[in-house]
Amino acid sequence: MTSNSGFPEKVDEEVRQLYERYLSAKSDEKRHEIALEMGKLDGRRHAEIYEVLEDE
Repeated sequence: MTSNSGFPEKVDEEVRQLYERYLSAKSDEKRHEIALEMGKLDGRRHAEIYEVLEDE
C-alpha cells in the first residue's frame, strides 16, 4: 500500500507549514487564502488515498 512512501510525512510537513502561516497571518484576507490552500491540500490527500485504495 505504500507506492507513495513518504506521502504522510510530506503532507504532515505541508500542514504544519500552512498552520504556522495561518497563525502568523496579519489579516483575515490572508488567513482566508491560507485556509483555501489547506482545503486544496486536503482534497489532494483524499484523492491520493482513494487512488491507493482502488489499487488494493
